[in-house]
Amino acid sequence: MQIDDAETKAEVEAAFARYEAALVGNDVATLEALFHDDPRTIRYGVGENLYGMDAIRAFRRSRSPQGLDRSLSDTVITTYGRDYAVAMTLFRRTNAPGKVGRQSQTWVRFPEGWRVVAAHVSVIEGE
Repeated sequence: MQIDDAETKAEVEAAFARYEAALVGNDVATLEALFHDDPRTIRYGVGENLYGMDAIRAFRRSRSPQGLDRSLSDTVITTYGRDYAVAMTLFRRTNAPGKVGRQSQTWVRFPEGWRVVAAHVSVIEGE
């Protein structure tokens, strides 16, 4: 198994960037498209545990579009083979001073492209 194949890593980095732009722009359609549409897809959020794409859709569609801007740091994307990757990043929001968010995503390549199959978001006291 090749770790961090350059072509595969570039594909996942592009998908991750697309996700981030959709997140801060509240592009719900793109956010939904980048998650694997399956009842086994999971997203643990800061205040919610979402099991299945139906729950993730309901959350995305009801979320306020306010206060989504954020800055990322210490992003690490690692690919394992040609079809599996993990992405980890820290984020900070101006509307939450003193807090550091942590985001992890598991990406899998499907025939339709790279999709998140599991995600976790949490917030801790920061620097």
